[in-house]
Order: sequence, then structure tokens, then C-alpha cells
Amino acid sequence: MTDSTPAPAPAPAAAPRIRLLLVDDQQLIRLGMRMVLEADPGFEVVGEAGDGHEALAAVARLRPDVVLMDVRMPGMDGIEATRRVVEAHPESRIIILTTFDLDEYAFAGLNAGASGFLLKDAQPAELAAAIRAVASGDAAVSPRVTRKLLELFGPQLPSGAPGGAAADTAPAPDQRFASLTERERDVLVAMAEGLTNTEIAARFYLSESTVKTHVGRVLLKLELRDRVQAVIYAYGAGLV
Repeated sequence: MTDSTPAPAPAPAAAPRIRLLLVDDQQLIRLGMRMVLEADPGFEVVGEAGDGHEALAAVARLRPDVVLMDVRMPGMDGIEATRRVVEAHPESRIIILTTFDLDEYAFAGLNAGASGFLLKDAQPAELAAAIRAVASGDAAVSPRVTRKLLELFGPQLPSGAPGGAAADTAPAPDQRFASLTERERDVLVAMAEGLTNTEIAARFYLSESTVKTHVGRVLLKLELRDRVQAVIYAYGAGLV
């Protein structure tokens, strides 16, 4: 007589941990962040760096998923380091760490290719959420805050090069924009106005999943990294 009891289903494989690099010239800040982040089983701190030069070497050696990058450091600052990381290792996403929420350094970091910025006194849950958002290809800063930064510091954008240095080698803005459908253009402008996916869906009577699809196509066609860069593109191209 055979046992007909079905074998238990195998347990689902655990999601790979997000690999993190901490960059700050103050060792105590790095230590505090490490303690907070390593308490989360979804994160793995693979290294630390005390300035931009060390950060570049660490990214090349460790290939982290997300870099938490301070901006005001001796030697090479976080802005230049961000620009070089984005050029050499675009698969490593960067979150700029700032002291003030409307710091010009935060805008410079976004313009250099960072996927968002975060205050140094952010709560652990906020820090974790930002890291997960950036690792998944989203942005770690709300569209409204991004637009406020652009309103304050937008004149720093090089004319004809939306997205600044991160877009230097991309096709001309009019060529990229012309590839968008009418609905995709509507969604791009709505993103630049600071609307969330929920608000865009309500404006155009679409489902949120459809809006998410449109956002993905906009980023793909415009060759942009994330929603932050889309807002910078739209602002620099004079769409808002």
C-alpha cells in the first residue's frame, strides 16, 4: 500500500538581499547606518568609503545595488563621484544623503544621475523604503519635491541638455520626445507636474497599472534612468 499524501511544496526561494555601499566621511554616521541597515534581513552592507575616490574604487570592486552617497566630503565630493559612478557603473543606483531637504547639493546630485535623495535624519523605515524603491528602478524622492528643487535650481541645467551630465550622450531631446505617443506625452507632463500614478490615473481615466506601463515606456523611449530624470528632462525641455 503506497502513501498517496502529496509531498509538501518546496519553500519559495528567498529574495536576494540588496547589496549596499555606504559613503560618508564621518565614520560614526557610517556605523549608525550599518547598524540600522544590517538589522533588516533584506539588506547586505558590502562596503564603506570615506570619500569620492574611495567610493569609485569600492563600486568597481563590489558592484553594489545601491550606494548611499554623502555629498560634502573632502577630496572628491559626492556629486562628482555620483557622476562618475553613473557613467561607469549605471547598474549601481545612488541615493544622495543631504542635511537640508532643499539643498542645492541635492539637486546637483539628481542632475548628476542619482535616483533620489534622503535626509540624514530620516527614520529607519523611510531609509529602507527609499533603498527598496531605488533598487527596483523607481525614485527615492517624490515628484513634487523634485519639481520644487527644479524651480529653485533649474537655471543650472545646461541649455539643450535636459538631465545635465547624465544625458550628455543621449539623443537630442526633440528626437526622443517625437518617439512618444500622445498619451505618453500626457503622462510625461503629468509626472513633471508632480502627479503620482494614482493622480495621473484619475486625470486620464486610466487604471494605475496602465499608468505604470506608460511611465515605463516613457523612461525606455527617453533613455532615462527613473522618474526623477523624467521630471528633469521635461523641465529642461520646456514641457512645464
